Amino acid sequence: MTAETVTAAAGVAPAAPAAAPVRPGSARRVLSWVAGHLGLLPFLLYTGVFLGAPVVMVAIGAFQDNDGAFTTENLTAAFADQFGRSFATSIELSALTAAAGAILGAILANAVLGAKPDGLLRKVVSSAAGVLANFGGVPLAFAFIATLGSIGIVTKALAGLGFDIYAGGFNLFTFTGLSIVYVYFQIPLMVIVFTPALEGMREQWREAAANLGATRAQYFRLIAVPVLLPPFLASTLLLFANAFSAYATAYALTTGVVPLVPIQIGSLVSGNVVADQQNLGKALGLGMVVVVALVMAIYAYLQKRASRWLS
Repeated sequence: MTAETVTAAAGVAPAAPAAAPVRPGSARRVLSWVAGHLGLLPFLLYTGVFLGAPVVMVAIGAFQDNDGAFTTENLTAAFADQFGRSFATSIELSALTAAAGAILGAILANAVLGAKPDGLLRKVVSSAAGVLANFGGVPLAFAFIATLGSIGIVTKALAGLGFDIYAGGFNLFTFTGLSIVYVYFQIPLMVIVFTPALEGMREQWREAAANLGATRAQYFRLIAVPVLLPPFLASTLLLFANAFSAYATAYALTTGVVPLVPIQIGSLVSGNVVADQQNLGKALGLGMVVVVALVMAIYAYLQKRASRWLS
């Protein structure tokens, strides 16, 4: 007979199994996790109210008509006629300035890294890149108007030397002029985001390649390019998203002459509403969210791939 049978026959209830002891270390880990994540609550609340909620409202409104009924007409109109052309122009402008800014910024970052780490040149370029990357909006547009506008300082100086750039077809207030302005803040942003990748290139790799008989061209083609290509492409995508979402500079410089999606949204939000299409601006905004989300998803993937070598 077992012990359980004997206690049951005697009318005595079997003792309840002893509870597993709580390890102090587990409790401390739980409390530490809770305390550590409490600091994220203000950030999550802030982003939820000012970023998450507007995105949800835009996504819902893009599929509603004026009466709140479900419709897809807003999205159809957002990619047709003038609004469709604004998407094409925004993508073209963003891709062009991202490519130019990435190439020129990478060359500048590589040149700066050749200077002394604590030298004046490196400090000046790093500081200037941090400032100029955030120098945008109306002040940047005014600076270029005062410099390269039709009566700008540089324009007048060149005209005095016999070079009338406006007579030659240049115009600051067109797609070409806007591209030059965008490249102005794309280059320093590329310097900031691509410099860590260049710093991650280990000197031991070059020495090992030289010891194995590799030339500088072979080292660049077989080692440097494969390692630096993912972060370079990721940085280019970041520049694309930066240009695609810019609004104030383009509006102040061209006053809507160049059709861009942010300007179209601003026009609709400010009251220039197409008849019976009040939610058209939300549809355009949803399109921008999708484009930027795709770009940033590819950016995150490339960054993760690059971190295997540069971490």
